[in-house]
Amino acid sequence: MWRLSKAHHKFGRHCGNLDEFKVKRREHEKELRQARRDRQLVSRRLLPVNEILTLSMSFCQDVIKLFHKLLHSGSQKEVHLKSMSKVLQNPSAQLTFIKQENSMHFLVGLLTGSNAACRLQAARCLLELSHSPHASVAPACVPSTPYLLTYLSGQSTKFTVLCLYTLGNLCPADVVRDKLVAQGIIPALANCVENQRHNLAVVEAAGFTLSQLLQTKDAEKKLIPMVLASSLPSHLLSVLTPDPEFGLAAAIECAWCLYYLTSLLSLGALLACGSLLVSLGGAVAEGNQEDGMELLICPLLRCVGNLLSSCPVETLSSHVGDVRVVVALVALLQAYLQTQPALARECTWVLNNLTAHSTTFCSALVTFNLVPGLIQLLPFSQGINTMVLRVLANIAYKERQSCVQLAHLGLLPALWATLKMADREMVTLGMDVLFMLVVSDTKVAEEFVRQGGISLLEALQYNSEEEIRQRATLHCHLFVLF
Repeated sequence: MWRLSKAHHKFGRHCGNLDEFKVKRREHEKELRQARRDRQLVSRRLLPVNEILTLSMSFCQDVIKLFHKLLHSGSQKEVHLKSMSKVLQNPSAQLTFIKQENSMHFLVGLLTGSNAACRLQAARCLLELSHSPHASVAPACVPSTPYLLTYLSGQSTKFTVLCLYTLGNLCPADVVRDKLVAQGIIPALANCVENQRHNLAVVEAAGFTLSQLLQTKDAEKKLIPMVLASSLPSHLLSVLTPDPEFGLAAAIECAWCLYYLTSLLSLGALLACGSLLVSLGGAVAEGNQEDGMELLICPLLRCVGNLLSSCPVETLSSHVGDVRVVVALVALLQAYLQTQPALARECTWVLNNLTAHSTTFCSALVTFNLVPGLIQLLPFSQGINTMVLRVLANIAYKERQSCVQLAHLGLLPALWATLKMADREMVTLGMDVLFMLVVSDTKVAEEFVRQGGISLLEALQYNSEEEIRQRATLHCHLFVLF
């Protein structure tokens, strides 16, 4: 079913580099990807300090030797460039290279020369430089950016992908980003995606580059309006069409771009993201929980949750479309509850936003028999139970006729359990939901009294928390009046 497709053109050491670039950006989502980062840390090995110094000196000497060979070599340029790209994986070597007189202009000359093999190797050298941790390296690469942008319209997938990832690595630097914007990176990316929309590797790399731009500090004022005015949003949305053969990787990058673009309601982003969640939820429910799927689910959830807050209540159902999105959200919640609790919490957050203003989605949770599964999550911690209780409160408030059914499904004893929790929010919210159930039907009220509900509320009047004491006293009076 769903899978992270591999681009067949990726190459040896550089395949690892490109994956590393993408993983580093995704690791900014700390809670969601904590397990992945931990696994990587375990596999790393540190060298003794004296060995690191020796290797750094060796790499720096290699850079100087190779650069002089490049200046005076003829037919061997491609070989020397290939060796240079490997040496430039070392941070010290990167600094040494940019300090060589006319080194960047020479490299740009090779990038723009007539020898295709040398152009490719020069691009690989620039890719290594763009990944440098040193702040001085990215500005040194500015002379190459006009040509990298021009090559985005080329026919070679391998070369275009190299240029995109290099640009994506360079653009977080302020001086480089300003140059790129002035040089037209937004229309260049739009044209690239439009011309290569069926090419998995190019779309994925373009999505990475755009997401790097959209995460910068001045993106909201300067970049997002330009992106929204371009054809990029519609292309990003088109990638979200469920297509197992197209793979997850490109969809992941485009979904993160959509997350950073917060004003896409009119373009149908809510409908597109919701539809893909339905597809993914269905796959998970059938047991097709592929590795990497959570990296796509997370930005989709955030897009939907944020867009719901700006969606007019009266048109919410039409914007979301398929009510089965609640089925998908519950399936995803249950699938990732133990392994990715942060992702499960995002699912409950979206469920809350869906049900807060919509009777339709409240009814759907009851109709699809999803309430029992939600009730079972009330003892769960990490903020998930609080959101689940809010969803149940929305159902009780919006669907008063469903209160009796909620009681029959076992919500009453589950609520009594919440009143004994240490979490103040769970206790106060539990009392409110309990009151809505009790006042909805005399049979529910009788059951509440018969099972000792009044005495439990009276005990809460002696709670150490003042807010809980006041809420318990108020509800006791209301129950007596009822």
